[in-house]
Amino acid sequence: MSEMPNLRGQEQHGFKAWWKSGDPWIWITGGGVAISVLLVAGLLLLIAARGLAHFWPAPIVGASYQAPGSSPMPVLAALRSEETVSRARLESAGLPVRGDQQLYDRLLLKVGNRDLYGSDFRYVISDWLTQRSYPEDATVFERLEWGNLIGYLVAVKQQGNVVADGPQAWEVFQERQERANQLRDDIEHLEKVEIGRINYGLEQQRLKQRRLELENALTAERQAEIDARIAELNADYRVLEDELVALYGEINRDSVVVEVVTGEQINVPLAKVVRGYRPNAMGLFGKLRFYGAKVWEFVSEEPREANTEGGIFPAIFGTVMMVLLMSVFVTPFGVVAALYLREYAKQGFVTRTIRVAVNNLAGVPSIVYGVFGLGFFVYFLGGSIDALFYPEALPSPTFGTGGLLWASLTLAILTLPVVIVATEEGLARIPRSIREASLALGATRAETLWRVVLPMSSPAMMTGLILAVARAAGEVAPLMLVGVVKLAPSLPLDGNFPYLHLDRKFMHLGFHIYDVGFQSPNVEAARPLVYATALLLVLVIITLNLFAVRVRNRLREKYRALEH
Repeated sequence: MSEMPNLRGQEQHGFKAWWKSGDPWIWITGGGVAISVLLVAGLLLLIAARGLAHFWPAPIVGASYQAPGSSPMPVLAALRSEETVSRARLESAGLPVRGDQQLYDRLLLKVGNRDLYGSDFRYVISDWLTQRSYPEDATVFERLEWGNLIGYLVAVKQQGNVVADGPQAWEVFQERQERANQLRDDIEHLEKVEIGRINYGLEQQRLKQRRLELENALTAERQAEIDARIAELNADYRVLEDELVALYGEINRDSVVVEVVTGEQINVPLAKVVRGYRPNAMGLFGKLRFYGAKVWEFVSEEPREANTEGGIFPAIFGTVMMVLLMSVFVTPFGVVAALYLREYAKQGFVTRTIRVAVNNLAGVPSIVYGVFGLGFFVYFLGGSIDALFYPEALPSPTFGTGGLLWASLTLAILTLPVVIVATEEGLARIPRSIREASLALGATRAETLWRVVLPMSSPAMMTGLILAVARAAGEVAPLMLVGVVKLAPSLPLDGNFPYLHLDRKFMHLGFHIYDVGFQSPNVEAARPLVYATALLLVLVIITLNLFAVRVRNRLREKYRALEH
């Protein structure tokens, strides 16, 4: 019995020693990190499930819908989702609920045909949807305007004359739709690239003439050169215009006759149809091919239908380009500032005050940086640049309005404190003995900093850049003031000199999420695109960060031997 107190004492002593060793805090920290990783993974899975499911071809149901006390109504729509709602919720919506049932299954149907019904989506009670069938010939036509058209293909017409009807109409439609899509691509190339190049050249000649007039240097010889160049461009335009008219005539040749669920027949030109498909007739591999095509369209095409259809490639391009430019601007400024504070500045009250100010700048709300960018970069610098270098374009601003350059510089200022702090910490970790060894071998102080200190601190610089990229890629508030727009007519990068147009406005994934989620008139169509765009934004940030992490790890391995 006397051994029991000794055992208890040893256990208490062992627990106290284990507690004082700090191991519990390691386990708690590890558990917190694991929980955070699981939460992030779960959030990403939720976003992926809600967003990527949107591109899967939903089945088309044909049925009769009859609410209590009303006449039956024919329905032909795509089943999008199902949820359980309470009786009180239905009664508050004004639905004629009868009986004692307390819970109901509610379906979200995409009825399409917005030009006929006024809305794409409709909620229905599952129990009231009777006589269901899934007709294999039910067809969904994706249109450039008015969303999807859901119905039955009746006939294919050429110049108003029926060329195919009945079962063979589907194969003829597919062939002619491919032709129409190719013609649409040719028209887009002609309008945006070829005619866009001519319009750009004409505008440059107009500005050149205006510049010479302002300088009182517009001689008869120069005027003749400008007129000759304009005449040459106009001649090229007339040739392209004839090609464009011919292409429009070709693409408007074919049309289809579609019968909707009400029995009405509608004539739809193939020029306005993107694709047609029959989800109920698709097998698994057919649905997978369709799914892949829709996902690729989402990441490679331009948006349409108020950003609720099509793709988001301009937003992807604008986000990546802005982040790359921001990195180019913020890295040298941040490194130079950290180098001065650590290596050259006197370590006194003023330097400490500057460090405190830099740390406080990291906590300033991002919208404040947007206001600063609007006032300083856009109005002051941009207006001065326009007055000095682009007076011929005034009063239309060139750099005196929001654009890619000012957005990148604004985010560079926003992320500058992060780069400064990370770089300064990297400089502080380099042993003093390495500096002294370099100086003892005859290197100057500048050579020591350039050839020894900066390369060894490059992993810390990359850490600061990684943090800067992670924050800048997701910022939206300042960009709304300095250059981002809902829909940019052209990319900042094209084939016209100087190729990269820093003065142009651009699209951004973060602002696209805000616009689609809160400004779209078609809420149900926009909801899955919000999830899909958010997932894509996360993937873009992860990709940029992984590239920077890989570069940092290589630099760390390269200079690790020197640190020891």
